Amino acid sequence: MGALRLTREGQWMAAVLACGEDGALSHRSAAALWGIAAERPGAIDVSVRRRSAHRRPGIHARGRPSLRANDVVRRRNIPVTTPIRTLIDLATELPETALERAVNEADKRDLIDPETLRDSLERYRGEPGVKSLRALLDRHTFRLSASALETRFRKIAATAGLPPPLTKHWIDGFEVDFYWPGLNLVVETDGLRYHRTPASQTRDRVRDQSHTAAGRTMLRFTHFQVAYEVDRTGALLARTAQLARERQAAAQSE
Repeated sequence: MGALRLTREGQWMAAVLACGEDGALSHRSAAALWGIAAERPGAIDVSVRRRSAHRRPGIHARGRPSLRANDVVRRRNIPVTTPIRTLIDLATELPETALERAVNEADKRDLIDPETLRDSLERYRGEPGVKSLRALLDRHTFRLSASALETRFRKIAATAGLPPPLTKHWIDGFEVDFYWPGLNLVVETDGLRYHRTPASQTRDRVRDQSHTAAGRTMLRFTHFQVAYEVDRTGALLARTAQLARERQAAAQSE
């Protein structure tokens, strides 16, 4: 009879147990358990809340006396660092793009939203990873005022070749951010870049669906797209406007 093969979760638990009762899955292995980033091939990451760490094949054990007891929870009965602690640890190893992807995944899985994560970093001031994670979050959680966002979007639209839009215009029973009657185009700009409650998401979907059902083209841009993806946002606007003009020309020629 062949030897039984442990599942990955079984291997994680075995690695934690091998490091003693104060061990916990951490770093890339913790990220894999939480489902926010891929695990690094090779050794399993375990943090131990004492100065000396076990040296065992297949286990990357870190002695971390400063790791707080409340930074460790259980997921699927495996001791693991919390999502906050895991993201801070990831910030010491991942490039910015991969770290941003992990933050996004944590938000999508309702583990922690970026605004709460940013506020929580004050408790970890001075620890490795906090500075780079804070810099990433500051870029994504800073919000322009509604007027500043409108001004910036107007410039993008003008550069894309669109005429001046109507703003705060009521149509299909809703007040919209921007409306181009000649193009039958509605654009909404979201003030939040990441986290939106299920209720607010539902309201947005109903608005968008109402405009689409009325035969209009509906675009929704995030705060991040308006503030940091200017070229891409402008290109999408220009292409959408061109398609609208082509449809109008085709309809007139029929």
